[in-house]
Amino acid sequence: MTSKRPYLLRALYEWVLENQCTPHVLIDANVPGVQVPPSTVKDGQVVFNLAPHAIAHLEMGNDILSFHARFAGVSQRIRVPIGAVIAIYARENGEGMMFPPESTEMVELEEEALDSVEVAEESVAPRSRAHLKVIK
Repeated sequence: MTSKRPYLLRALYEWVLENQCTPHVLIDANVPGVQVPPSTVKDGQVVFNLAPHAIAHLEMGNDILSFHARFAGVSQRIRVPIGAVIAIYARENGEGMMFPPESTEMVELEEEALDSVEVAEESVAPRSRAHLKVIK
């Protein structure tokens, strides 16, 4: 079976927002595939505010959590394998959920998925002209 983590993460994110609280996620920065600004990492972990006003382009897929956030005034893209998410909680009251560590097999599958997404993104090149012809 697939991991429950991405489904629970999305559900808890919505639940925190619906209760007028600020969703935060705790990330294990040592998991392969985590792309975060090094200055945000403390003791191998990083906390991100996922409030809609704090980030842009939020995507919570089954394999990757990604969004854009500003650090020192510079917008940066954050990409985190779902297996690196340790917890999601409301900043105001700490309500939320911690996730158990994933098996190395699941982490390897997520890494493969991340690699295939990156290859697909690199292979999509903008076209220089239209591919349709006008027929009279």
